[in-house]
Amino acid sequence: MKHFRQLTLASLLIISGFSASAKDYTIASPNGKNVVTIGKDLKILVKHNDKEIVSVKADFRASEFTGSKVGVYSLESPSLQALNSQFKGSKLFAEEIDAPFYRQKNLQISYRQMDLRFSNGIGLQVRAYDEGVAYRFYTTRKGETVVSDETADFCFPKDSRAWLAYSTNDEKPFAMAFQNYYHETRLSEAKDKYAFLPATIESGDVKVTILESDLRAYPGMFLKSHKGDSPYCEISAAFAKYPKKMGYYKWRGMSYVEETEDYIAKSTGARTYPWRVMAITEKDTEMPVNNLVYALATPNQIGDTAWIRPGKVAWDWWNDWNLKGVDFKAGINTRTYQYYIDFAAKNHIPYVVLDEGWYDSSKADIMNPIADIDLQGLIDYGKAKGVSIVLWTVFNVLDEHLVEACEKYTKMGIAGWKIDFLDRNDQTAVEMAERLAKTCAQYKLFVDYHGYFTPTGMNRTYPNILNYEGVFGMEEARWAKKDTDMPRYDVTFPFIRMMAGNVDFTPGALRNGTKDNWVECYQNPVSMGTRCHQLACYVIHDSPFTMLCDAPTNYEREQACTDLITSIPDTFDETKILLGKIGCYIVTARRHGDDWYIGGQTNWDERTVDLSLDCLSPGVSYQATIVTDGINANHHAEDYHIEHKTLTASDTLSLKMASGGGFVVKVKR
Repeated sequence: MKHFRQLTLASLLIISGFSASAKDYTIASPNGKNVVTIGKDLKILVKHNDKEIVSVKADFRASEFTGSKVGVYSLESPSLQALNSQFKGSKLFAEEIDAPFYRQKNLQISYRQMDLRFSNGIGLQVRAYDEGVAYRFYTTRKGETVVSDETADFCFPKDSRAWLAYSTNDEKPFAMAFQNYYHETRLSEAKDKYAFLPATIESGDVKVTILESDLRAYPGMFLKSHKGDSPYCEISAAFAKYPKKMGYYKWRGMSYVEETEDYIAKSTGARTYPWRVMAITEKDTEMPVNNLVYALATPNQIGDTAWIRPGKVAWDWWNDWNLKGVDFKAGINTRTYQYYIDFAAKNHIPYVVLDEGWYDSSKADIMNPIADIDLQGLIDYGKAKGVSIVLWTVFNVLDEHLVEACEKYTKMGIAGWKIDFLDRNDQTAVEMAERLAKTCAQYKLFVDYHGYFTPTGMNRTYPNILNYEGVFGMEEARWAKKDTDMPRYDVTFPFIRMMAGNVDFTPGALRNGTKDNWVECYQNPVSMGTRCHQLACYVIHDSPFTMLCDAPTNYEREQACTDLITSIPDTFDETKILLGKIGCYIVTARRHGDDWYIGGQTNWDERTVDLSLDCLSPGVSYQATIVTDGINANHHAEDYHIEHKTLTASDTLSLKMASGGGFVVKVKR
C-alpha cells in the first residue's frame, strides 16, 4: 500500500538543499530577435527586438511514488536554484526534417536551448527559435509520477487583441468537438469561458500564438483569461482531469467521461511532457507557414512511409447521398457506392469513404456491415477500377475492437479509417489516438482523425495520420444560421488553426450562396461564398487527404470545376503566403515540382489583389489557367470565369474577388 505524505514548499527546499540565487539564464534565437530569460523567480520572459511581448509563470506539481515513499514537488519558489548542468546558451542546434504529407517536403530549423535541472527530479527545457519560443518539463524519476496540475500563466498587456475559439459546451467545457469560430476581442473583455488551442494574442508589433506540440500520454491545454486591476492580463492554462469512470451514449456507442480523478496525468519512469509553444510572427503572412508544432514533435516512429498514399476522396455524408438522374434509390447501399466508385475512377480520385451508416451505429457493431452493403463486393469493385475504400468509425468503437477490426478489414482490402467523435483531449483520449495510429500503421492503414482535438504534431510521429478535423469546417454549412460568418472564418483559421497542422475542412460545395441569398438546407446544403471561394480551398488548406463534399452527379454536371479540383496536387514541395491579413483575405502559393498553384479567398468584402509572380523561375514562360469569380458572382455565387494566359516571373496579375469570393491560378512550366 502506498503511503502519501504531503510535502510543503518549505520542506521541499530543505530536501533540495538549494540556497537563493540571483542568476538569470538567457538564450537568444539564431537571428537574435527572440530572447528568453529565466530569472530567479523562474518566470519565463520573452522579448522580441528588445521589447517584452509575453511572460510565463510556469509550474509543474507532481507526486512521486517509490515503494512506500511519496514526494510532492513544485518549482514555484524564488529560492529554488537550477542545477545548470546543460546550459549552453551560445550553442546552435540545427535540424533538417523530412516532412512527408506536410505543407512542404522538408524543412530546416535551428534554435538555441537551455536545460535547467532541479534536485527534485524535475527539469525544464527552453528553446529559442527564429519562429518563436517553446518550453517543456521533464522528469528523471523511475517510479510512478502523478501530475496534480500544471501552471502556465501567459501575461500580456490587458488591451492586447486576441483571437479565441471557445468551448461549445458550457456544462462540460473539456468535452466537445473543438469546432468554433474565433472570437476577436481585447483580452480584458474576453469571455469567462475556456478556449481551446491555438489562441493568438497581438502583443505590441507581433502576434504570439499559443500552441502545444508532442502531446503524448498527457491532457491537452485549454486557456482562460483572467481580468485584474493591473495593466496586464493573464490567460492561463487548464487541463481535463484524468478519467475515473466512463459512460456510453447509446447512439453510436460513443464513450464519454462520467467521473474524474483529482489529478490530470499519471505515468511511470522518466519522461518528457508536451512543449508549450509561443509562435512569434511579425507579419500575418508568416502565420500559416510557422512550422514549430511539426518541428518539436517526436520524429517518425513507424519507419517506411512509401505505402502511404495521399489523395482526394469522394464523400457521401455532406451531400446526404443526393444522387439525381439515376435509376436506383440512392442511400447507404451497394448500388449507390458503386456509383461513387465509378465517379471516382472516371475522375482519377483514389478514394471513396463510407461514412456513418455502413455498420449499425446504434449497436456499435463495427465488425458487421449492414445488410444493404456488400462491403467485400465494393472493395473488389473499387480495386478493379483503381479506387480504394476508407471506412468511417467512432474512436472508442474501433479501439475496443482494434486488432480484430484491423485484421479483418485489412484482409478485405480497405486503405484506411476515418475515425470520428473523440471529442475530448484528456490523457486517456490522447493515448487512444496514439494507440490507434500506431496499430493502424502496423496494418498499413492510414487514418483521418475527425471529431478530434487540435493537432499537436502527431502526424510527424505517425505519418499515417493524413488529416485532422478540429476546425469549423464545411459540415457547419448544413446547420449554420444566416448570421454565421463562414467566409470570415475561412480567412481566419489558416492564420491560426493551420499553424497546428493539417485540416480536414471537407470543401468542394457546388451549391453556393451570397451573403444575401444563402439559405439553410440540411438535406441539400449550400456553402457561404462563391464557387471560386470553394475551389481555392484545395490550394489554401494543408490537406493531403481532401474530401470532395458534393454529390457525384453534381460534379458530373460541372466537369470544368471537377477537373480543376482533381488537377491540384495533394502534397507540395514548398508553400508561401504571398498576401494576407487575418480575418480579411489570404493568397497562398504552393509549388509542386516546377509548377505553381495559387489560391486566394476573401471575407464578405469585395477586393482586388495585385499579385506579383516573382516566385516563378526567371526567364521561363509558363502556361496559366486562371479561374476567377464571374462578373455576376455577387448576385449568383456559382458564377465563375476561366481564362488561359502565358505568364513569366516579371508579370503581375490583378485579380478581383467578389464578396465571399476567391480565385485559383494554375501555372505550369
